[in-house]
Amino acid sequence: MARGLFRVLVVGLAAALGIAVSAPLAAAQPSAPPAGFAPTMVVLDGSGSMTGPDPSGGTRIAAAQRAVHALVDATPDGAPVGLAVYGTGTGNSPAERERGCQDVSVVRGPTALDRAGLTGAVDALVPSGYTPIGRSLQVAAEQLPGDGPRPVVLVSDGEDTCAPPEPCEIARELAADGVDLVVHAVGFGVEDPARAQLSCIAQVTGGTYTEALDGAALNRVLPRITATALRTYSATGTAIAGAPDVAGAPVAGPGQYLDTIGQSETRHYGVDVPAGATVYLSATVAYPRVPGVNVLDDFNSLTLRTHGRAGEDCHGFETEQQNRSSDGVPLTVATTWTGAAETGDGGCTGAGRYTFALQWDGVSAGVPARLPVELSIGVEPGVSDPGPPEVLPAAGPADPAGAPVPVVAGASFATAAPLDGSGGYTDVVQRGEFVFYRVRLDWGRALAYRVQLGEAPGRGLADLSVARTVLYGPGREEIEQDFTSYNGEPQTLPGSAPAIATAPVRYLNRDAGDAAVRTQGVPGWYYIGVAVSPTHDEDSPTAGPVPIRLDLTVGGLAEPGPVYAGPATASPFDPAAPADPAAPVASADPAAAGPSLLVPALLAGAAVVLVAGVLLVLLRRRRRG
Repeated sequence: MARGLFRVLVVGLAAALGIAVSAPLAAAQPSAPPAGFAPTMVVLDGSGSMTGPDPSGGTRIAAAQRAVHALVDATPDGAPVGLAVYGTGTGNSPAERERGCQDVSVVRGPTALDRAGLTGAVDALVPSGYTPIGRSLQVAAEQLPGDGPRPVVLVSDGEDTCAPPEPCEIARELAADGVDLVVHAVGFGVEDPARAQLSCIAQVTGGTYTEALDGAALNRVLPRITATALRTYSATGTAIAGAPDVAGAPVAGPGQYLDTIGQSETRHYGVDVPAGATVYLSATVAYPRVPGVNVLDDFNSLTLRTHGRAGEDCHGFETEQQNRSSDGVPLTVATTWTGAAETGDGGCTGAGRYTFALQWDGVSAGVPARLPVELSIGVEPGVSDPGPPEVLPAAGPADPAGAPVPVVAGASFATAAPLDGSGGYTDVVQRGEFVFYRVRLDWGRALAYRVQLGEAPGRGLADLSVARTVLYGPGREEIEQDFTSYNGEPQTLPGSAPAIATAPVRYLNRDAGDAAVRTQGVPGWYYIGVAVSPTHDEDSPTAGPVPIRLDLTVGGLAEPGPVYAGPATASPFDPAAPADPAAPVASADPAAAGPSLLVPALLAGAAVVLVAGVLLVLLRRRRRG
């Protein structure tokens, strides 16, 4: 959308007044898996202290075994989950310390989930030995892939009994060696020293720390934390290596690609464009979460420039800028190039090879100097008949009927959870997560949605977060976003409108007089992003995960669309074969394929934000030429 955006959010001590929700929100287990996962290792405490009593009854090891059963039951088929255990191979006498501090056993690596194998192995555990947390991190890292984020779920009922070195220092050493370990630590009935140790590990690695006071709590949180780890952002695509100049640019056709880019570097990519065609190209960089970064040292931008057939500057550029990148947010820049559909004497019109230059500028303390970048390329042929004129009315929200359907969001565009039509969908988002859902819109169809943030633990200043939702088009271009402060009280996004909505998809929307409609001129997958930032005090032990409900309306009437002058798929972003014929979807409305009633519903309530000396800033600026 061609618009400038400069938003500053000031969050104070007082919470915004709650906006009423239609039903209480609670965590629910998923009924369908998302399309992809990050290989994840679960590390379980089997030390001698686990023979102690659990406040909810029985022993701690029995509670941990029940929690692993719950984890296995809740994890989707095929998810790559492995398990390592420490402290079961020796006793805990001084004479056994040397061996006990190396006592980490890999029950199973992070391959496709083996339910019977994992539960059977866990049920046979007999706790007896030391607590080598630091060594367990090294072993878990060795089991995970060499590239990309390596999520670990660590469960411990006490501090490392093999330190020094401190496990937090070992986590730092792994990071210094280029191991992108992301540890989600769970303190199982721990005291202050262990809590500080586990929190440090989570903070250093960009993970989360969660408290489980007893076995009942562990049974609830372990499946949820593992689901969070599985959806760690993992960049995907066909390998490509951009060139430092126009002359050496590799030529790419429609598809998804994966490259790397360095700070202050420019990478070039060529696309052969037929006469009359439109090119859609986007680049996404997912910045890792780096706790404790000063907002003044945390600013990044991505810029796309277009060069013509002879390498000349076509004076087309798109820039996306983001501060607080260290919260672990993905940043996407997208461009739509129509020069091949125009006529003229220069190299920036007509058919030919165009080159797109991507540049990453900015600074973020602790962010690697080089990061993966996803490229999405779509080529749409010219048309002989564009179809119906543009339509301006956007879809309106409808209160969904029936019980909401639990879903598990993906951590990226590629793994976004598909939503099948109108209805309510529930999920749980951790503080510091940015998750994705997707909705298919073909010609004539439209969507409207709102996000309800349910009640969560934590009401103090230290527990304040920023909640945000973003709607993206098929080319990953941003359509609209909204955000609010959140301290555990129920909230609704958007806060000042009934819903975030699109107009029915029509080809001529791209030329509409209303700039807000121009991004809705292509059918395909539309993406809904939901994010909850880390709390103001990232070490806050009281802030809990956030239950959300997404109310979705898919409306409009199916239309034939334009007549293309050349071969075309249903969407410029679809592969040659039909897209996702067997993709699992969570359906809340079996009749959603037909026309939907669009019943506008106004949301009641207003928000008041008071300033009390502490500011959280969420800045986003966009510039186009």
